[in-house]
Amino acid sequence: MAEEIERIYVIPLKKTGFNSAKAAPTAIKRVKNYLTRHMKVKEKDIWIDDSLNNLLWSCGKYNMKSKIRVKAVKFDDGVVEAYLPELEFKKSRRELLKEEREKKEPILKKEEIEEGEEAEGETGAKDYEISPTADGEVKIKKKKASKSIKEKEEKKTKEKPKKAPAKKETKGSSKKTVAKKKKNE
Repeated sequence: MAEEIERIYVIPLKKTGFNSAKAAPTAIKRVKNYLTRHMKVKEKDIWIDDSLNNLLWSCGKYNMKSKIRVKAVKFDDGVVEAYLPELEFKKSRRELLKEEREKKEPILKKEEIEEGEEAEGETGAKDYEISPTADGEVKIKKKKASKSIKEKEEKKTKEKPKKAPAKKETKGSSKKTVAKKKKNE
């Protein structure tokens, strides 16, 4: 496992040209923009902790602090977690999520997945498709039932409409309708 990069930044929030009606949301955007530039990650890979979020919103929606001190930790896969340096965490948010995933018991164990070929021979397993996901979980999908040949033949016979009896010609019928009737006969 590669080392995590930890840095403490003082981020200037109040610059000229901000709308005071949107001060708190603007402050959050500025923290994210600052961290994307200095930690060299995408904006979607930045996680802002609740303590930092509460501090940015503490002055209300219409006011923002002039500067803020932030501790940023960059993980191996490029995710940056930002929080207040005064509040040291026992575990990062990322580690808590990993623990929650490990607590969840998979529907099928890995040994049962490897025996999937044998399971297909059983009567109940034929109706389901088992596929592992990247998260280590297993997806079970019900297969679509294939139609038998007899059902298809029955549909074809039902689809063929019976011909209606021919109508008698009247004096007012046009030449086109007479020509069409002759073709049909």
